[in-house]
Amino acid sequence: MPELPEVETVRRTLKKLIVGKTIENVTVNLPRIIRRPDDVEQFRHELIGTTISDVRRRGKFLKIICGPWVLVSHLRMEGKYRVVEQSEPLEKHTHVIFHFTDQTELRYRDVRQFGTMHLFPLGEEEMHPPLAKLGPEPLSDAFTLDWFQETVVKKKSKIKAVLLNQEYLVGLGNIYVDESLFAAGIHPERAASSLTAEEIEKLYYSIKKTLSEAVEAGGSSVRSYLNGQGEMGMFQLQIQVYGRKNEPCLRCGTPIQRLVVAGRGTHICRRCQQ
Repeated sequence: MPELPEVETVRRTLKKLIVGKTIENVTVNLPRIIRRPDDVEQFRHELIGTTISDVRRRGKFLKIICGPWVLVSHLRMEGKYRVVEQSEPLEKHTHVIFHFTDQTELRYRDVRQFGTMHLFPLGEEEMHPPLAKLGPEPLSDAFTLDWFQETVVKKKSKIKAVLLNQEYLVGLGNIYVDESLFAAGIHPERAASSLTAEEIEKLYYSIKKTLSEAVEAGGSSVRSYLNGQGEMGMFQLQIQVYGRKNEPCLRCGTPIQRLVVAGRGTHICRRCQQ
């Protein structure tokens, strides 16, 4: 599933490609992708004739501003946006197409069909699911060390579970939780409340550094992630533990171990993360 760096990269790419374009028509080939409104024809009607003015992000969600509306889109496991000429052949599993007046299209393709789209009046999107209960952005001013320390020390669950919970902190998924915990030297099965103030501070800065570097690299193409221009991210070249089972730790040489923590495949170095 794309995490904060991947979604941020898609946002930046789409902003360059679609801002200023006017929607002439909308094709919905898989109605269940559209979660709000219930009526797909209403979804189409509200968007036709609107001009895209901005592309924003909230956690792992894209927010495409279309006139008085905001389209909240979650890519889930395999969702991808591409901007193409209308003459380009349609790929299989293309479920939603936004046709622009300049003869280009924004196409949403999703092999797994798990992605979602919600349409809200602009300014109301944060009041309703799926955005209503999201925690602070880890690269924003709202994510402070004091807040993080106060939050972590209250949680008795495993630190990996805490970091994956989007109601506490948004944008982190399996890749960047594993990488941040390794960078901080913290075992993912540690109870969050057992972390010392020094460990929490180290983890705080590891999260910010890991995400910042991943955004700079355009995200991680460890499975099928591509940005809005069909380009790969490159942070996978900097990954220390995620997906490296039985490979030597780049820090100490110990083979990387794979565990299941909080229901997710988890990669650690047993020596660096005791």
